[in-house]
Amino acid sequence: MIEANKNLKYCVNLFERTRLQTVEVTIGNLKLGSSNPIRLQSMTTTDTMDTQKSVEQSIRMIDAGCEIVRLTAPSKNEAENLGVIKADLVEKGYNTPLVADIHFTPNAAEIAAKLVEKVRVNPGNYADKKKFEEIDYTEESYTSELDRIEKKFTPLVLMCIENNTAMRIGTNHGSLSDRILSRYGDTPEGMVESAMEFIRICQKHNYHNLVISMKASNTIVMVQAYRLLVATMLQQGICYPLHLGVTEAGDGEDGRIKSAVGIGALLEDGIGDTIRVSLTEEPEFEIPIARKLAEKFIDSKNAFNITVPNSIIPYSPFHYSRRNTNNVLNIGSKHAPIVIADLSQKTEITAANFFGFGYSYSIPLDKWNLTDQAADFVYVGENTIGFELPGTLGVICSLKNWSENYKSKKGYFPKLEMNELSSIQIDTIGFIEIEATANIDYLLLQKYVNCTLILKTNYTNVAHLFRKVQFDLAKLKVLNPVILSYNSEELDTESFQLNVSSESGISFIDGFGDGIWLKGNQSTQLINSTSFGILQATRTRISKTEYISCPSCGRTLFDLQETTAKIRKETAHLKGLKIGIMGCIVNGPGEMADADYGYVGTGPGKINLYKEKTVKKKNVPEDEAVKELILLIKENGDWRENI
Repeated sequence: MIEANKNLKYCVNLFERTRLQTVEVTIGNLKLGSSNPIRLQSMTTTDTMDTQKSVEQSIRMIDAGCEIVRLTAPSKNEAENLGVIKADLVEKGYNTPLVADIHFTPNAAEIAAKLVEKVRVNPGNYADKKKFEEIDYTEESYTSELDRIEKKFTPLVLMCIENNTAMRIGTNHGSLSDRILSRYGDTPEGMVESAMEFIRICQKHNYHNLVISMKASNTIVMVQAYRLLVATMLQQGICYPLHLGVTEAGDGEDGRIKSAVGIGALLEDGIGDTIRVSLTEEPEFEIPIARKLAEKFIDSKNAFNITVPNSIIPYSPFHYSRRNTNNVLNIGSKHAPIVIADLSQKTEITAANFFGFGYSYSIPLDKWNLTDQAADFVYVGENTIGFELPGTLGVICSLKNWSENYKSKKGYFPKLEMNELSSIQIDTIGFIEIEATANIDYLLLQKYVNCTLILKTNYTNVAHLFRKVQFDLAKLKVLNPVILSYNSEELDTESFQLNVSSESGISFIDGFGDGIWLKGNQSTQLINSTSFGILQATRTRISKTEYISCPSCGRTLFDLQETTAKIRKETAHLKGLKIGIMGCIVNGPGEMADADYGYVGTGPGKINLYKEKTVKKKNVPEDEAVKELILLIKENGDWRENI
């Protein structure tokens, strides 16, 4: 296992979207990796034994642009029926490669390897043990387990070689084996080693038709694991294609933002050969989102040519650490990143304008009410405000407006450019807007210790430009907090969210950014929810309940979309709580290992309820399970009333 020191190479160029060259893999009639396009894929939600429904859904997915279709094969019966589904699709003129999703059943994988173009195995489940037990392995017992795994896994490797079948070795953060956990803990290092053990067995038999994935519901863990995997493969001289995805991302806005943050952070560095966006929605709806993400990283127009800074990486790409900064107001240092709202384009500002970013004013009570997603500052530009605002909200205005109207008013601060610094006292609390491509006088900035920087650019390679500034600030020991500003002119709501999320995720994951300021042709409410959504997805600021909800598949034992909606309705006010909603025991206790509570299908109409990794209520009837989940949360002191 390679030690993850921060200067370990994990991409071609830290300051360009240069695609990582990987081995070309053949999946039926499809080429993956190398210089081939980023492929789009999804997974059916039907029962694999229902041939007609599986075929019909596969066709809807393919017609939507799905290039690889995955189906669950939890037992021999489903594996055998994949051949029937394949034949039916071919008869209807569809030759898209099929993938068998395998977890606990090696014999099902060996059957599927003869019938479809690819099999997916999870090292933590396929031949290893997962009982959430702490076992103290000696070198001898650890090696003995590896020998046992090799004997169990080798027949599948030989079967794939014989049938020219591809394989995905898919490590999931939540399903690392007890053996891996005993040595590496619940870490990216453990995820990578889990995959490498299986890769080494494949290489021993000269089998390289492999695709690798490192999925997690935590975007920071997911990105770090992929980076470390690439670094490990680069050290060993061979890089296999990478399947990208944030597992159990959820649904709606949250699922889209979370997926874009994690997948986008890797695509920015040229990492990734195929994408699956895992939403708790119909699988054909995942494809347009995956396409938008892939296409964004193909277009390199209007990119600024970066002069690479001559300095070492000032942070670890493999372990999260936030940049150290000065403390200015509630910005930087130990404070969670702030959110800035923008009302500068309004011709007149009224109290009603503040509703979109979390503030509502009650006339009868003469009182402001705040939500959990209330912005921290509002930029008003040249506008004036003729009423009192809540003390929790800071106001930023133009230098001219501030100088004329608000210089002596508490809670009001100027926004100025570098050439205007001489207009303020050196100890003034304010905001300095800088263009990431400018020749920045960092030594001058050091003197204005009470000023926060607002970093912006109109170039498309915004993530790399911001990274360049991050390097420069570290090298010159400039400690001013930094607000990251993003502007997307997308008129389509989904495209806007995907765009700003995929651009900003990488910076926050790398510990850079003390706040976010989004701009665009969207409503104030949408921009505000997206801002908080990005911070939530990067685990840098928690402002709402988080749902770790798996996409449905043929193993699912209840209606995931309907159940997720029910649980959201009852628990959406429990800020900071993480609730896992899993369709079956395969994706249950493992994949929701990061959750505080879990709702897991264990049989038709039966639900197991978890507190973290421990089952607290078994075989609860489905129609009572949401109510019992609420009782479980209350019993553990994590419930509060929605006032």
